[in-house]
Amino acid sequence: MKNLTFLLLIATSLGVHTSLNAQNDRINMKEQIGWYNVFLTIKLNQKWGIHAEYQWRRMNYISNWQQSLARTGINYALSPNLQLRLGYAFIGTFAYGEYPINAMGKPFSEHRFFQMLQQNTTEGKVGISHRLMFEQRLVGKYSNASSTHEDQFVFMNRLRYMLRLQMPLVGNVIKPKVPYLAVYDELFMGFGKNVRENVFDQNRIGLLAGYVLSNHFRIEGGYLNQILQLGREVNGRNVFQHNNGIIVNTIFNLDYSK
Repeated sequence: MKNLTFLLLIATSLGVHTSLNAQNDRINMKEQIGWYNVFLTIKLNQKWGIHAEYQWRRMNYISNWQQSLARTGINYALSPNLQLRLGYAFIGTFAYGEYPINAMGKPFSEHRFFQMLQQNTTEGKVGISHRLMFEQRLVGKYSNASSTHEDQFVFMNRLRYMLRLQMPLVGNVIKPKVPYLAVYDELFMGFGKNVRENVFDQNRIGLLAGYVLSNHFRIEGGYLNQILQLGREVNGRNVFQHNNGIIVNTIFNLDYSK
């Protein structure tokens, strides 16, 4: 357990350290966000499954768009506790905040292919999840300010690592009719020739409370902190978004393997 906590602290400190190093020259923005997500996993047999999700990401908690994300994938169980996922996501990012992600202040889309490896274990009553994702991103770009639609797509790579810990508030196992608490930290690192300022891309911390309604459905929600660095400078200064708000996850798990 000490090793796992140490990993979580490393992920968090990397994001904080990168942010602090630029604090004298950076532009900081603060936004309120609300992320409302639906996840569906269908287990077809002991090895294969299907995953689908939609994330409705809003600014000012709910009133304005931040992002729309749809993601799907195929699951393969390498072992009972180790899962591989290959998939695709489509993301629409809107022009929000004083300094939008797109330099021309336009919305843009992204086609994303990904490979995910996730390990789930337990230590005592604590459930531990390690998730590693490798993403190949095609990010929409406008060649000039008068363009009405994206006419270029820039290829970028990104690596993500998430550590999540969760534990029941009643008993020793998370099961139907049991509330639980969860905490996670996810670090994003960009790499490749087209990645500019944001090698440190972002860091997310979530503090959640959840409830398992049945073997097939649970819901959780709580606080989300997102630190995101733009891939460009403004007047020679790095730009960081500090987004804080709420996150709500509804999670469906269907098992047809039986």
